[in-house]
Amino acid sequence: MTFLPKPKFRHPAIETNELGLTHRDYEGSISTLCAGCGHDSISSAIMHACYELNLPPHRIAKLSGIGCSSKTPTYFLGNAHGFNSVHGRMPSVLTGANVANRELIYLGVSGDGDSASIGFGQFAHSIRRGVNMVYIVANNGVYGLTKGQFSATADKGAKLKKGAVNSDSPIDLVAMALQLGATFVARSFSGDKGQLVPLIKAAIEHRGPAFIDCISPCVAFNNHEGSTKSFDYVREHNEAVNALDFVTERAPITTSYAPGDMQVVRLHDGTFIRLRKVGADYDVHDRIAAMNYISTREASGEVVTGLIYLEDHPEDMHDHLDTVSTPLNRLGDAELVPGQAALDKINAGLR
Repeated sequence: MTFLPKPKFRHPAIETNELGLTHRDYEGSISTLCAGCGHDSISSAIMHACYELNLPPHRIAKLSGIGCSSKTPTYFLGNAHGFNSVHGRMPSVLTGANVANRELIYLGVSGDGDSASIGFGQFAHSIRRGVNMVYIVANNGVYGLTKGQFSATADKGAKLKKGAVNSDSPIDLVAMALQLGATFVARSFSGDKGQLVPLIKAAIEHRGPAFIDCISPCVAFNNHEGSTKSFDYVREHNEAVNALDFVTERAPITTSYAPGDMQVVRLHDGTFIRLRKVGADYDVHDRIAAMNYISTREASGEVVTGLIYLEDHPEDMHDHLDTVSTPLNRLGDAELVPGQAALDKINAGLR
């Protein structure tokens, strides 16, 4: 199937950000996903977030594995660095790239099959190692490229179009991310751009492993009555723990909220995320309470969305490894070859 490229025409009065870039500068190729696919909404939210944060696309590295979700980096940030890895291996490729060049913004895009099945171990180790990244899972509960079989995140009792019922317990990637030590954990819905965009913006500005599980209904195989990952089901059972607005230091964003409690969370770099609390007792800084909360609400059939956990003083893998501030790919022989005296001292310490 052949698709024509997007037209290059730009209206002279089109809105630009602080870099002089338009929304078109954050686009990629024309999507070949099914019309109405939730994954395209996630792509749109990523482009919107990067545009509003005034990020030069060439400072971003987007990585993916295999699956419908892993095709999406082709459809956004066409001028960014990109790497499409093999099935389930995106996290290790991203980790290696981050070790070599810590100055890029790393965006890992995966799916429930890519991360919760064949890549489950890779997902777990990238989170526990504290890789500085934004890890987004487009979660639709099925294997869309192989005709809609249940994935590992499909809820027990969920039904396929043909009537098959899932008898296996699901893997909750949010619960796993919390247990593994992610310092930013959120869940959103592809149909809620007002929530998803500020979450992505906050995740990009966060230092450390930032994980977003995004429910993204599959319009071809998993958007029917009986599916717990359909548009209708998520809208009817959505339990949003906060309403979000992200505020940067450079250009504060003001907005109007309905009456209620306001919680302002300062991120490590001086930026803020504003939370309008729905649950009066919910605290995004309490990891154990967050794990208990999502378990309790999901036992009642509710899909918890919003910022679920945020660590005030996060660290990343480079802190743990004590690497130098200069990206390793820019070090020369003078830094990498310490000389005979240094080698003799190391050998003497091993005797």
